[in-house]
Amino acid sequence: MKYMTSAEIREKYLKYFEEKGCQRWPSSSLVPDDPSLLLTVAGMVQFKPYFLQQKQLPAPYIGTTTAQKCVRTNDIDIIGTTGRHQSFFEMLGNFGFGEYFKQEMCAWAYDFSVNVLELPAERLYFTVFEDDDETIEIWKSLGVPEDHISRLGEDDNFWRGGPTGPCGPCSEIYFDQGPEFGCGKPDCAPGCDCDRFLEYWNCVFTQFDGQEDGTLVPLPKKNIDTGMGLERIAAIMQGVQSNYETDVLRSLVAVGERLSGATYGSDAAADLALRIIADHSRAVTFMIADGILPSNEGRGYVLRRLLRRAIMKAHLIGIEGPFLNEYVDEIVRLMGDVYPEIVENRELERRLILAEEERFGATLRQGRAFLNEALAQLEGPVLSGDQAFVLHDTYGFPVEVTCELAADAGIQVDMDRFHECMEEQRDRARAANKADIEAAWSTYGGVYTDTLNEVGATKFLGYDQLECDARVLALLRDGKRVNELAGDGLGEVVLDVTPFYAEMGGQVGDMGAFDAEGLHVLVQGTATPEKGLFVHTVHCKEGVLHVGDVVHASVSPRRRHAIERNHTATHILHASLRQVLGDHVKQAGSYVGPDRLRFDFTHFEAMTPDQLTEVERIANEHIMEAIPTTIYETSLSDARERGIVGLFGEKYGERVRVVEAGEFSRELCGGCHVRNTAEIGFMKITSESSVGANVRRIEAVTSYGALGYVNEIEAELKETAAELRVPLFDVSERTASNLKALKDIQQKAKRAKDIVSDDGINELLAAVVSAKGGYPVIIARTAIREGAQMRNMWDIVRARMSAPGALVIAGEKDGKPVLMAAGTDEAVSAGFNAGAIIKAMGPAIQGGGGGKPTMAQAGGKDASGIDAALDIARDLLL
Repeated sequence: MKYMTSAEIREKYLKYFEEKGCQRWPSSSLVPDDPSLLLTVAGMVQFKPYFLQQKQLPAPYIGTTTAQKCVRTNDIDIIGTTGRHQSFFEMLGNFGFGEYFKQEMCAWAYDFSVNVLELPAERLYFTVFEDDDETIEIWKSLGVPEDHISRLGEDDNFWRGGPTGPCGPCSEIYFDQGPEFGCGKPDCAPGCDCDRFLEYWNCVFTQFDGQEDGTLVPLPKKNIDTGMGLERIAAIMQGVQSNYETDVLRSLVAVGERLSGATYGSDAAADLALRIIADHSRAVTFMIADGILPSNEGRGYVLRRLLRRAIMKAHLIGIEGPFLNEYVDEIVRLMGDVYPEIVENRELERRLILAEEERFGATLRQGRAFLNEALAQLEGPVLSGDQAFVLHDTYGFPVEVTCELAADAGIQVDMDRFHECMEEQRDRARAANKADIEAAWSTYGGVYTDTLNEVGATKFLGYDQLECDARVLALLRDGKRVNELAGDGLGEVVLDVTPFYAEMGGQVGDMGAFDAEGLHVLVQGTATPEKGLFVHTVHCKEGVLHVGDVVHASVSPRRRHAIERNHTATHILHASLRQVLGDHVKQAGSYVGPDRLRFDFTHFEAMTPDQLTEVERIANEHIMEAIPTTIYETSLSDARERGIVGLFGEKYGERVRVVEAGEFSRELCGGCHVRNTAEIGFMKITSESSVGANVRRIEAVTSYGALGYVNEIEAELKETAAELRVPLFDVSERTASNLKALKDIQQKAKRAKDIVSDDGINELLAAVVSAKGGYPVIIARTAIREGAQMRNMWDIVRARMSAPGALVIAGEKDGKPVLMAAGTDEAVSAGFNAGAIIKAMGPAIQGGGGGKPTMAQAGGKDASGIDAALDIARDLLL
């Protein structure tokens, strides 16, 4: 067979189907444009509107073709143990939405396999659904021998997106690797559990609409959905037995060899670690490039778990300290030409990964503390499998490390129970994976989907005009279609055209009115519950609104112009932040309203006052330069070549809209903007804060909002100056003097108060959150005046908590840090252990202590470590 690189196979596939009339699309983001899906797991996800006939391709295209990046982690503990399982993979696919079907697809699949890939025809085998005689005859007409075709049942060769909805038979193509890979059974054939027949292409013929009674109704337009795993076909073309030995993944395995000194193929345990690190590093790099940030939930949890699993495996083969950025650089070298987003976000990928590697070091110390505490409390020679599973799942401890550390203490691990816990987790993951497949079609038949299918997409005119005449195409109330709206209560209106911008991209939806003779309708918001369908939330103030009516739709101009000023200001703020902090700054979320703006961005520490001042100065400098804005459309590839900034994690089509404010700010954006930066007036930053690990938030006001903000501050300052009887600009000096004079009095007053004030307890109770075990917990810093204060606090908090819970507090007494953790019996039963928590926190303050699961305390030398100690408690409990 002819050797081909992964890049050659990818390009040959895409070019082949382009020549057949399919439009080449870029891979969609790993964050699907569908809230029901966690991650993109298949090539068809971005084409859901086309499968459902909500959208049509432009002429002359008959379908689409893509190389789709995918992440699946439902089998995370199997990844690396075989040559076929990966968390990150590329899926080559071509898709048809009614313009071609079985005959063409089968002919092209055979032609591509035999004449482009030059696979030997005699080594190709085909499976079909047992009742699909049509496909069998097609394969035979192409020259496939009958003994190379197998009929399989519904479990193997019939695809369903859910219990009802689109479905159909599928046909899979297998490559015969030879009898030496087989089981030796005389009936060995495709579908056998052995490795002889390797499936590399699945062709799904979505031709039915499954009904609740089990009947299959033919779809008016039949669809094609195919998938060929790039890594799997690369293994065939490169003559290797494992995906990890193909060119791209083998290069990543080589990075691990260089860092560890191990040689791939010489030790099974080291080989497993090298495969896992190679796979997970790709997933982590691409997930960050698509806007996913490490967290303790959702996509961020998947990312963090992959990253930590790679770190643990690296430690097992002797790789110490931060190392994953070595993989990032190699991944960018190998795949950056095809996926420019990993190049554009390289600095962010590197800094985020480094921060997570350092953070995980603290988590590992906590895990060791958890294990040491568990071993210390054992009454027998066996550590429970449940505790070993917690170490594996929560702390990233491989079970072999737990076994090794336990063996050093003369303790065995209940591996049978551990494996039961693992299987229970796999069952949950398999169920979640099935739910993902069903969720891809979850809106099939919904009221908004049905409305979009019936009336078509709304034409948006609001970039150029704020009012127009429009026809009412659909009305809804309480989730149901109606023929008229009147009177009290809210309804929803769909027009054929609209000047109203629908809420998206952080920009709020427009408000305004619909008017006609005898009719006045207030528009209180605009949204797109289905892409392309603009839905106006309305309240009829006068008259009755009917389907078919023609109304004059007008956007509130004052409100829209305020939104435009704030939206352009976010772009200028973004560019200013990148200039001051660095190119790792990426937009991670925003709110653009008429009254204020909020901008979330990737950064790794709080901004200093000087940095904030400089950002504000740069932004206002460019605002006051009166720079004309330029807005135009171009191709995504052209925008990327010109270095135009895209939203972090945003999903773009082939045509994109660019908003420029000179050379200073150039971004892809679909929102509404001013025509000149001078219209913004000026911008004032009102706050900077943290909203999560590695994400900061700036809030600001512009124009009239900024003027009002400054006037309010000035009024407060004047009032304060009058009270202090000093000139306006002496307020700060006089206030500092007064505070110094009052300091001694205040300290005496504090000592005279009760040991625990009611207000202090109220503050603690307001900080209650839910721990992993489901019980309420408070983790906070508090002022300490007397030695017994902490225990007194716990007595009061315990009595006033809404449910039995726990408390972790830290403070400073006479310049020394003090820690305390306490919990009720119920919290302890749910997993809380005060002694283990204090042991984990102690090193952060250069101290130590201990106690029982229900109560423990510690003291130390370094009060500057109090916040770090509390962070350790949060990582352990939340």
